Amino acid sequence: MNFWFSVFRQTGRNLRQTWTTQFMTCLTVSLSVLIFSFFYLIYLNMLNAGDKVSDDLRLVVYLEEEPGPEMQEQLRLKITQFDQVQEIKFISKAEAYSRFAKELGDNRDVLTDMPTDFLPASIEVTPLRSLRSLSQIKLFSEYLATLPGSQKVQYGQKWVERFYYFTQLLSIVVLLSGFLLILTATFMVASTIRLTIFARQEELELLKLVGATNNYIRTPFLLEGILLGLMGSLLGLASLYTLFQWILRHFSGAGFLDLFTFTFFPPEIICTIVILSIILCTAGSYTSMQKFLRI
Repeated sequence: MNFWFSVFRQTGRNLRQTWTTQFMTCLTVSLSVLIFSFFYLIYLNMLNAGDKVSDDLRLVVYLEEEPGPEMQEQLRLKITQFDQVQEIKFISKAEAYSRFAKELGDNRDVLTDMPTDFLPASIEVTPLRSLRSLSQIKLFSEYLATLPGSQKVQYGQKWVERFYYFTQLLSIVVLLSGFLLILTATFMVASTIRLTIFARQEELELLKLVGATNNYIRTPFLLEGILLGLMGSLLGLASLYTLFQWILRHFSGAGFLDLFTFTFFPPEIICTIVILSIILCTAGSYTSMQKFLRI
């Protein structure tokens, strides 16, 4: 008990003697955590949004002629030859007309003089989730275009590609910001601990002469790294949560943010970020001790 009381007292003394440096290091760590968490939060929410959008993803094959029962069975077999799909639905010309009239609502009068078979028949293919990467969807679309009687295949290609490339860009940004977090947390804490060691080198040597153990001398510096990692990560996450709530309050409503449900990190991800920050800061503290602490 006396050991830990003395260790905590030494840690408090270290923090008081170099409080300006400790404060700036904590702010730097929190800023790095904020930047990384910000892009990671966007990335996770975009993946969730992509999953929700992909639930309604269908490939529509427009046909030259309306297929009969035998032809429908042949087309169904050809489609499943590529891979298993969730659903294959044949839309007749009459059903396509009925759908279009329903979508027009009160403006359906414009169809009064139009024949009920002016819209093409089509096949709606709902792919399995395993098929929903961009490359697989494109290959599937090209395959469907080769079906007998196929005129055109439509699935919102431009939107899907833009969404895919945006998530790819976000993943690169997340990796870069994570690398920035590693560098900042490790090297900033290492530099701070080095300054503390230099400032107290003579005192540490005296402690060693009067019988202080290596653990007694080293532990306060490790605790500094742990505290910097803990406080920096909590401050960064708290800032991100404040920003997240501000964005929801000021930009919610009829618009893009209303199309998807954006959520904050679940508790397990918050704990993981805090633990990783503590590990990185402790590693920086340990590295500096190994290099500059002469006891």
